[in-house]
Amino acid sequence: MKEKKEFNEKRRLALKKIGATVGALAISPIVLSQENGVNKKRKPLLKVAHITDIHISHENDAPNRFKKCLAEIKKHKVDFFLNGGDTIMAADYNNITRESVINQWRIWEKLRSEFDEYKIYSCLGNHDMWWAAPDKNDAMYGKNYVIEKLGMPKRYYSFKKEDWYFIVLDSNNKNAGALDDEQRVWLEKELTDMPKGASVLVMTHYPILGVSTIPYGGSHTDSKYITKLFYKHQDKHIHCISGHMHLLDNAVYNHVNYYCNGSMSGFWWGEGDQDSAEKCWYHETPPGYTIIELFDDGSMKNTYYPHSY
Repeated sequence: MKEKKEFNEKRRLALKKIGATVGALAISPIVLSQENGVNKKRKPLLKVAHITDIHISHENDAPNRFKKCLAEIKKHKVDFFLNGGDTIMAADYNNITRESVINQWRIWEKLRSEFDEYKIYSCLGNHDMWWAAPDKNDAMYGKNYVIEKLGMPKRYYSFKKEDWYFIVLDSNNKNAGALDDEQRVWLEKELTDMPKGASVLVMTHYPILGVSTIPYGGSHTDSKYITKLFYKHQDKHIHCISGHMHLLDNAVYNHVNYYCNGSMSGFWWGEGDQDSAEKCWYHETPPGYTIIELFDDGSMKNTYYPHSY
């Protein structure tokens, strides 16, 4: 019995060592949307890459690591990209200089040229805006500068591909993680104008509703308003995706799916800390990207691919 116990202990330690060596390479894709009773006759319409919380800078060889991720994403043959915000490392702290902001966006622009054959639709992240500019009239102050850098039509907008409606919202307003009054009026009209049975994908930076936000915070502060608005539109197929948390979760409420899709940077491209389950992870979530498959019956498949870069 003693020999068997010692053997099992040695085997456990050996497997742990192998796991540490292989790291994220051993992690299978994580499917968050395995619904019961999937319509086997449904037809795929679009395949989209959701990348979020890239937090790009020159540190930790992040640009080259991003390129490796990009090469992997391209193999999925996606139709376009959705960028969930926090594209650059950080411009929002009081000590961030103009030069730092320019350099961070310069890195992003160079990386964007690596996949400029793809259309990318972005939303604003809380770390993207430079609020420390000398005054509000400075060309680099606030949201307009970021909108220009990301090629966004405005801070919130919508578009349609195939039979799917896409809504991109600006979460960065009073009581961080909230819609302003102007945006509420616009969103209500957008949903009302859509036909019965419409398929809708909503992208925000902050999660509208989530599981990881219960222990860590970071949810939309106006979740009650948005979820009640969605409830009024039960005749539509609504799904929501977000980032911000660097954590992976899926919540379902009143038949609306809410996916918080981790982050490409994991622990901000760093090695992690005492709470990281593995190297480069943020808590229990590895760095990664999401491939979203959209179908003609209004359903979607949300698959998170951890990366080892």
